[in-house]
Amino acid sequence: MEEINVPWFDEGLRFKCTGCGKCCTGAPGYVFLSEPDIKKLSTHFNLSVEDFCRQYTRLVDGKSALLDRPGSEDCLFLKNKQCTVYEARPTQCRTFPWWIHNIEDPEGWESAATRCEGINHPDAPIVPSLVIQEQCLTYLDNLLEMNFSL
Repeated sequence: MEEINVPWFDEGLRFKCTGCGKCCTGAPGYVFLSEPDIKKLSTHFNLSVEDFCRQYTRLVDGKSALLDRPGSEDCLFLKNKQCTVYEARPTQCRTFPWWIHNIEDPEGWESAATRCEGINHPDAPIVPSLVIQEQCLTYLDNLLEMNFSL
């Protein structure tokens, strides 16, 4: 009989976005954009893909990434701790905190919790394991999309 690997978070994990904006500020990092992300954002701004990329992106290691707000390392689209493109936000943002390095093991989850107050928040609902895995797969599919598109 085949052994079934059950994730360590099989009972689910507590998470609730508090809207603090910490995930969009501070330490250096990049929000990488896949083609579908760029199309969604360019539509949101009613711009051509070319104009959107010219105004809001830069190339980092050959991949499109959002610009930071001038003079900071904060996301360009963060205003008053709120995402101004929430409905069109990139996959990388939509799938946080369900990134593989955050859910790989309990230590990764606890480490992420030191940077995100919504992780293990006492008022947070328990997010089911299946939802966590789906979000992680969406994040990983997006990475593949970026790595294999031209």
